[in-house]
Amino acid sequence: MAINKKQSSPKLASQAAKALQNENSSEIKKKLAASVIAQARTSKQTGAEMETIASDVMKSSKYSEETKSYAASLLSQSNKSR
Repeated sequence: MAINKKQSSPKLASQAAKALQNENSSEIKKKLAASVIAQARTSKQTGAEMETIASDVMKSSKYSEETKSYAASLLSQSNKSR
């Protein structure tokens, strides 16, 4: 497995932390936010399940730009061979 050199930005991770604390955030937003935080300052890659969720979010018009920014970040850190 290749080493992932990409990481979630500190700004996005901070925004994601606020989303996790917000009781009005959707379950999907919180899942994506948690994954964004997990990939801040680490070499972790996005898992296959999260790749699928993030991809579905990007294809849908029902999600906010903030939620899509989490999804985009996760997809940029995904395993390219999958």
